[in-house]
Amino acid sequence: MSAFPQMRPEPITLPRRYFMTRREKILKRAIDIAGSTGLLLLSAPLVAILALRIKLHDGGPALFRRRVVGPKGEFDAFKLRTMRVDADEMLRGDPELRRQFEVNFKLKNDPRITRAGAALRRSGLDELPQLWNVFKGEMSMVGPRMITPAELKKYGEAAWIFDAMKPGLTGYWQVEGDQTAGYDERIRMDLSYVENWSLWRDLTILIRTPWRVLRGSGI
Repeated sequence: MSAFPQMRPEPITLPRRYFMTRREKILKRAIDIAGSTGLLLLSAPLVAILALRIKLHDGGPALFRRRVVGPKGEFDAFKLRTMRVDADEMLRGDPELRRQFEVNFKLKNDPRITRAGAALRRSGLDELPQLWNVFKGEMSMVGPRMITPAELKKYGEAAWIFDAMKPGLTGYWQVEGDQTAGYDERIRMDLSYVENWSLWRDLTILIRTPWRVLRGSGI
């Protein structure tokens, strides 16, 4: 049986305002600092090897900065680059590809992703540089999905959750979600996570995340 409540079928509406207690905020931040520090040290050699491989593949930058939103406004989230250097130009130059992308802000069989990038995404290793964002306090080990400013309009009144909680390196969506789910379902999952948040739920997600990674579901 799932450790989380079932998603609500009703339309998305503005839920009650969410607050953490001071003690809960301190404990959640302590988990973030301990987790990100340990994993940064452990993963540093692997990240360096993967970055070198990406650089040697096409000469482009190894890291990609994705502009995303959080409680303190926009910031750059780091990832290992998984797409072609000209990925943005490909999207702008193909109206049909752009139309498909704007439906769910993702593409099935995305032609912009490199072969090495596809493997990184399946393993979730492309997300490892975001441990630095967690360490800096811009992200959390567990939280809502990371989204771009352009995606906020999709959330409508539910956009309040990004004022309430930092986006997560992993989260409810990553351990419970179906990659074929529509955007509204993803929003409901984010709402369910924030509205029903607890430290125990965060720990459960953290424990389950490695299994998803080993299955090739990414994070």
